[in-house]
Amino acid sequence: MQVRTEVEIAAPPERVWEVLVDFARYPEWNPFMVKIDGSPKEGAQLNVLMALPDGSEHRVRPTLLKVVPARELRWVGRVGADFLLRAEHSFELSSNDGGHTILHHNEDFRGVLVKLITRTLVHTARAFVGMNEALKKRVEQS
Repeated sequence: MQVRTEVEIAAPPERVWEVLVDFARYPEWNPFMVKIDGSPKEGAQLNVLMALPDGSEHRVRPTLLKVVPARELRWVGRVGADFLLRAEHSFELSSNDGGHTILHHNEDFRGVLVKLITRTLVHTARAFVGMNEALKKRVEQS
């Protein structure tokens, strides 16, 4: 299963990136990923507390796969082996002709457990949209 979202932010990718990787300030603005401990470096493990619109909270410990400043942040989380549940989360930034940033915020879920968490994934998709809008507001107001 895939979650795909997109938002246009009236700022260059470098500014969006600054806010996106400032994990320490997530509690100030992010309604979805309310806390991230860790460093935005490839190979680093993060400790992420997520709050879904249904009121549930989930902790995950993904590993950063790719960190390309002002372009891409990608991590992978697992429950057991990859065949059980593998979730690859990505933020991809590009600029349009007007100098604004297009953020593609996506996640790919694979494994036999995906069928068991379908309801959670619906809430996750809503949470992505909420985070995107909060990021847009944070960047554009600063």
